[in-house]
Amino acid sequence: MDGKDMQKERNEQYEERHELAVGRLRGIVTEETVPQKYVPYFQDTAIFLLELENVRRKVASGEWERYSLEEMKSLNEILYSGIIGERYASSYANPAYAAEKLGMDIGRLLSLLNAEMRSGIPCSFENRIDYLTILYELFIEVYNSFEGTSEEGAEKDTEESAAELAEQVRDIIYWYASDYCDVFLADRVMEQIDPDRSFAADIIEHADLESDRYLYRFGEYITENELGTARHLRSLPEDTIQRMADVYTEGYRIGFINTGKDLSKKSVVNIRYNLGFEKVIRAAIDNFRKMGLKPVIYRAASSVITKREHHKIGYYGAVANWQYEYDHRQDQALFMDKRYIERRLEVMRTVYEQHRGLAAQFAGPAVMETFGETPFSPKQVPEAPSYTDGQRELALKYDSRSGQLTNEYIKGEERSFTIVAYPVPEIGERYPEIFDEVIKINTLDAELYEKVQQTMIDALDQGEYVRVTGKGENHTDIRVQLHPLADPDKETKFENCVADVNIPVGEVFTSPVLEGTSGVLHVSRVYLEGLEYKDLELVFRDGMIEDYRCGNFADEEQGRRYIYDNILKNHSTLPLGEFAIGTNTTAYVAARKYGIENKMPILIAEKTGPHFAVGDTCYSWSEDIRVYNPSGKEIVAKDNSISLKRRIDVSKAYFNCHTDITVPYEELEEISVVTKEGKHIILLKDGKFVLPGTEVLNEPLKGFTHSKEEMKCQK
Repeated sequence: MDGKDMQKERNEQYEERHELAVGRLRGIVTEETVPQKYVPYFQDTAIFLLELENVRRKVASGEWERYSLEEMKSLNEILYSGIIGERYASSYANPAYAAEKLGMDIGRLLSLLNAEMRSGIPCSFENRIDYLTILYELFIEVYNSFEGTSEEGAEKDTEESAAELAEQVRDIIYWYASDYCDVFLADRVMEQIDPDRSFAADIIEHADLESDRYLYRFGEYITENELGTARHLRSLPEDTIQRMADVYTEGYRIGFINTGKDLSKKSVVNIRYNLGFEKVIRAAIDNFRKMGLKPVIYRAASSVITKREHHKIGYYGAVANWQYEYDHRQDQALFMDKRYIERRLEVMRTVYEQHRGLAAQFAGPAVMETFGETPFSPKQVPEAPSYTDGQRELALKYDSRSGQLTNEYIKGEERSFTIVAYPVPEIGERYPEIFDEVIKINTLDAELYEKVQQTMIDALDQGEYVRVTGKGENHTDIRVQLHPLADPDKETKFENCVADVNIPVGEVFTSPVLEGTSGVLHVSRVYLEGLEYKDLELVFRDGMIEDYRCGNFADEEQGRRYIYDNILKNHSTLPLGEFAIGTNTTAYVAARKYGIENKMPILIAEKTGPHFAVGDTCYSWSEDIRVYNPSGKEIVAKDNSISLKRRIDVSKAYFNCHTDITVPYEELEEISVVTKEGKHIILLKDGKFVLPGTEVLNEPLKGFTHSKEEMKCQK
């Protein structure tokens, strides 16, 4: 049974329950059978759900397809209006506002409920009667629990009655999440491996991409970024579109070759991208099909049951409000316990086991990222749910065990990936220029970089450790211990990274020896996974983070919590999993030329200076696969003392995170490699490459210096 037939069958099974739920929602809009202070919340949320139902019916009947472009835009705005801009301040989706109006405990829970109802927006466009029915029934069940509340009683004993009611609501939400794991979470796993679940792929392959109308069919929030991207791609020659697709898919194919993995054993590729790039993705799908790969293109999760905090994994449109996403990133804290975690893992294992053969066909993700949006620095909202220490341990346990499960059925040694990035119009009025420049960056001469980087690796292979120091206000001073070589003629410490899995070209990287790796890593400003960090500092001792701080907040403790949540990923410490030297000076100059340094994605930014990744190594889950540089030498620096624990207890070997932090060239005093004999071989000095044979990397820098001098003269 294909995806459409299965969904039709599910809809039929839920049809009667669905109609009953819709009828009840209509009643809630007009009645006042709950205490007065809760009436606006329930009526507003019920109106929103009826709007979803209205959309679903129009989509199912075909009426929506007859809408004008302006009508589609208006509807899109209405669906997301509650969390956009200033409206969020007075929205029940805002935990601070909900807590103010409804009380802390109940406000938090009802804010979570409101957010969960918003996860139904895409269900309307996919005509998922089953999902919408479940959401409607959850809302109605919570409403019913308030109907039995005596307002007079609540006034007499406010705290006691509110606590009792909050506990009741918490139980309802808990059992919703637990009971429907085998629907939502099971479907989530299947969406990741089953190409028959083809909602997005069908739109991409068959819609009229010359019109803006198709973008509104996804059910995602659409802004000028998505519209402007689609329009710009329409303006490009078809051979440019094909070249962008070829770089993307060829990088994926070469990734399998370079790691000695057999792509012919696989039949499914996961495509992740941002809306607006459909012309490129359509060409990429065609390329992948010629490789024998069918696409799975799943939506970024928005339900509390399926999402991973505020991270967007899958396809999505614009983020309507990053603060909203951040406020709700740990909503599970309101109900998570050990039993719930075990339930999730049980469902995950069952689904993988039932579809073992399909999971084995999964080749890995091909990711097309975007950048250029205004950097987001979140506000710390005390009303927003956050994990207790015990829940953080449970969350880490889940990440670890779910990672092990995935690797059991989709083996790390058999899969690969690729990733590339392009700007969106929000990057500035010179967007078309910047876009062209990024195409140039993503298609640089890999052979030239391979040769130059090998020269650098030859020097690094002589070293016992690397020392990196900052200049000016940057106080980076760190020693990175390197793996020894048993046979220098056949072995190497660094991978020569050209444009395969990690596009664009421009880095050499290694997994450091943790013991002996110590010092301070500092960067004035960096943008990581959608979040901005100012004056970020990490202190390492024997390869592990010992201390950390940032300047985002006046309260230093808030800054520490920010790093703990989003860089350390709730771990007490993380190892230095990777050290790399970026060599892509063309990208560096482009960033400075257009003033977009703070908007460059880490994918490109990591190529514009040395970078340090905290978390797992680049070889996690596939350390035992033999990997060779183009020189023929085997890369032996793939493990550290943490990852080696997999041989005894795999749960202690991986952290399931890897975050790259780059120090830009202009903040560098020196990078040198120190031999066992104490000889210093200088690689970079004062932000320039000085090692003989690598000077060609300075050519873009010279041009940039010259242009800056010209600009001064013009002034």
